[in-house]
Amino acid sequence: MILILFAVLIWAGLFYLNIRMSRPGAMAYAGALVPIIFGVALLVLWEAIVRGLSVPRVLLPPPSSIIVTVFSSLPLLFGDFVQTVVKGALSGYVIGCGAAVGAAILVDQFSFLRRGLLPIGNFVAALPIIGLAPILVMWFGFDWESKAAVVVVMVFFPVLVNAVEGLQDTDQMQRDLIRTYGSSYWQSLIKLRLPAALPFIFNGLKIASTLALIGAIVAEFFGSPVKGMGFRISTAVGQLNLELVWAEILVAAIIGTGTYGVLSYIEKRLTFWHPSQRERTKP
Repeated sequence: MILILFAVLIWAGLFYLNIRMSRPGAMAYAGALVPIIFGVALLVLWEAIVRGLSVPRVLLPPPSSIIVTVFSSLPLLFGDFVQTVVKGALSGYVIGCGAAVGAAILVDQFSFLRRGLLPIGNFVAALPIIGLAPILVMWFGFDWESKAAVVVVMVFFPVLVNAVEGLQDTDQMQRDLIRTYGSSYWQSLIKLRLPAALPFIFNGLKIASTLALIGAIVAEFFGSPVKGMGFRISTAVGQLNLELVWAEILVAAIIGTGTYGVLSYIEKRLTFWHPSQRERTKP
């Protein structure tokens, strides 16, 4: 109980510090420190409760044990990262997003595709991945190709819908103006409509980045070589090795957050002119 009381005091101090730093007029880098301090406070409370109440590790291991497992299992985690993220998720993400942007241009050019393809997209997007994954694994085999296929299915339609919406974002006056300069369809697409669609496309890419990792991990539950994040999680749960399960979850969370952050940075650099980006840079 003393350990829990001590942790609660630390958590209360960090919580008070967060409140102070969140007030208007705080230091310039307070925005970056607030989530870090909040996360540290939660970890301290988690560690104290688990150790103070002697929670069995098969139910919930302490954060310190998870961190030790991460550093002691780096070669294993790296192999799983390559199999799941680089081979499965990244390849499927690139193929699916590239195909979605290409399909969006075709949908924009031919109206009958809008009436035919988009309703199918809404239907496929509503299908549970837990049902599609075993089918695609049986079709494409147990290696990374089937995981990439699952990722393609998951990311294609969110990016397609956002890209189609973005290509329609320009108004009639803008389109008429660029036509008065004698531009062709492809010139207006490249110089006007695709730049205007970038915020929508990046919105789809950011959504798809989280779906890609989830899809690749879930697909590995239904068949995989003896490596991969999903495979490791399922086998470690069967062995009651919860530290390794949480280590894989931590790696997945870091990868997902990092990917989202990279896409947000690229979006900010490419769409600095958009009102949404100007609003974020206001003091």
